[in-house]
Parts: sequence; structure tokens; C-alpha cells
Amino acid sequence: MNKTKSRKSNPDTTGVLKSRKLVQRRRNTCPSPQDISRALQSPSSAPSASAASLDELIQRCLSCFDSEGRTSSSRGTQLVHMTLMMHTWVVPSQTFAQKLLSLYKDCPPDKRGLGRTQICHLVRQWMSQFPGVFKEDPLLEQTMGDLSPHVNASQAPSPSVKKRKVSLIFDHMEPDEMAEHLSYLEFKNFCNVSFLDYRSYVVRGSVRDNPALERSVMMCNGVSQWVQLMILSRHTAQQRAQVFTKFIHVAQKLRVLQNFNTLMAVTGGLCHSSISRLKDTSNLLPPDITKALSEFTELLSSRSNYSNYRRVYSECKGFKVPILGVHLKDLISLNEALPDYIDEEKINLSKLQHLYSNINDLLAIHSCTPPFEANKDLLHLLTVPQDDSG
Repeated sequence: MNKTKSRKSNPDTTGVLKSRKLVQRRRNTCPSPQDISRALQSPSSAPSASAASLDELIQRCLSCFDSEGRTSSSRGTQLVHMTLMMHTWVVPSQTFAQKLLSLYKDCPPDKRGLGRTQICHLVRQWMSQFPGVFKEDPLLEQTMGDLSPHVNASQAPSPSVKKRKVSLIFDHMEPDEMAEHLSYLEFKNFCNVSFLDYRSYVVRGSVRDNPALERSVMMCNGVSQWVQLMILSRHTAQQRAQVFTKFIHVAQKLRVLQNFNTLMAVTGGLCHSSISRLKDTSNLLPPDITKALSEFTELLSSRSNYSNYRRVYSECKGFKVPILGVHLKDLISLNEALPDYIDEEKINLSKLQHLYSNINDLLAIHSCTPPFEANKDLLHLLTVPQDDSG
């Protein structure tokens, strides 16, 4: 029987010739059953990981990340890298991205904190390790455009040269200097808001078609996102803690300058869930830094209709920048609470006086002189976080 088997597989009995024939044959055909068997028995093809649906594979990849973006093991790192590189063999990248978008949108509330963070980390690796994929696939680019608004921009990397410039400026500017330049920009936007802009907002309840107020709101949001970006772009907890500390020093200078609007933006960025969940980073913060953050959150708390902020703001003299959102809310409340007319034809002068007093107080700040000067070149670069023109 052995002879028959030998004759069937290879008529040559010489070991060398048999080996040569075997090598030649395998160059032109599929692997032998023995090769397949050995491959199936290898550690990388353990039964628990031998097959998975696309949903299961994505979940396995996501579970490899912790909240800081680290993979749990070298095997987890390999699984993520393999999936990102090889998934196109079985599904289009557009489908893969669509799955991530659906998972992000449909993430259960009780799992949203870690779940969405893990999705952001997976997207980050995909974009950084395989950037060429996104340039060559227009359908993928379209899907990623749908995904981008949901994945916090601060958590997704960007190859933008502008953002690298902003990072460079951040690294080389002192906290006091940065606070002064941000205050210059904030004050400039604030001074462009006229009484007609305030009236438009009160009547419409929106900044739409109100460029001056819209710019001010965009800057506030942009600064908050920039704070998050600068922290999340660092690779280690120690580096993130250093950036966090620097922003606290920026916030302290903003408080001295009485620029409450930018102070609110910076504090909001530092308290954002994408930052507060970085436990390793939080553990490295000095006690005086965490205390300062606590004091700022207390000052800016919305409790009792921002009573702490209102008390401090009322005591400020000279140059100051108010929290615009709080005062806009006051104007809307006054407008809705008091009628325009009394006894049908009589104008409610009390309402006009209240509105006038509030708006006039805001406009009076325009005549204040900032206690600092600004470098125009640095100002140009600091406007980049609000510039989405690419």
C-alpha cells in the first residue's frame, strides 16, 4: 500500500528528485493539504478567532482599545492593523466606514462614553496608517464626510498643515501671551456686535444671518475644540498633562484680564468628556491645577442662573469681556417676559428701558482699551482653529 501511494504521488523514488518535483509543483499550484493543516494549527488561527462576521470583527478591534487609545496587547495591535489593511479583500472600505458610522450613532447611552471613544481611536489609526486609501476611494471619502461630524474633530487626526502650525505656535507661546492674543481676537469680535445684531438675535432667537454674533459664537466653539485637540494630539499621558497644565495657566491669565467669554471656552474644553475620561492624564495633574480647574467651573457654573459669574462680573472695572451667551439669554428672557404694549396702544416703556440698559452696558464695553498689544503674525495663526477653509 505504501508503494502504491508513493507511486501515485511521485514516480521518482530518489529523495532529491522528489524534493525538486515537490517544490516545482507548489510554485504553480495551491498549498498541499499538509500545508493547510499546519496553517490551521498555528496560534494566529486559533478556533476562537478563526471566523467572524464584519460586525464581530469590528467589535473585536474596538475592544482592543482602552480610553487612552492604547491597545491591550501585541496581539490586539496586530488584529487592528490586519483588519484595517485587509478588510478590503472581503468588503469595500465604504461599507467598513458605514458600519463605524452606524455604531457611533446607535451606541447605547450607558456605553456611549467608552464605545464612541474606541470608535474614534480606530478611525484615528485607519487614517494615520493608511492615508492613501482615503485619497483613492471617492465613495469612502463621502462616507467619512458623513462620519466626521459625529466623531469629535479633536479626536480624529488631521494632516492639515494649518493645524500643525497652530500646534507649533501653542508649543512656543507663553500662557500669558496666548491669553492676551486670544483676548484681542475675542474683544475684536465682541466690538463688532451692534445693537441691531442684539435686536436681530432677540427677535429671531438665532445667530443665523447675523455674521457678527455668528463669528463670536464660532470663535468660542473653536477655542474649546482647539483646547481638546492640543491635549488629545499628544501621545503620552505625561505630555497631555503638561498641555492641560499650560491651558490652566492660560485660563488664569484670562481671569486676570477679565475675559470671561474665552475663559468659558477654555474651561469648557478642559471639562469636555473627551478630556475628563483620560484618567491616566488626570492622575498626573498637580493638586494646584485640579484646584484651579474646580474654581473656574464653580465661577462659571450655570447654577442659580450663573449667580457666581454675575456677582464677579458686576464688580469688574475697566476692560472686560462678558460671557455673551449669558447676556443674550437675559435679553431673550426680558423680551418674552414683558409685553410690548400695555392697555393695547401704550408702549411698555419699562420693557424698552430694561432692554436698553442691558444692551447699552454691553455696547459701553466697546470703548474700553485692552491692557495689552498683539502681534499680527501670531494673531493670523491663532485664527486657524476657526478657519475651516483647509
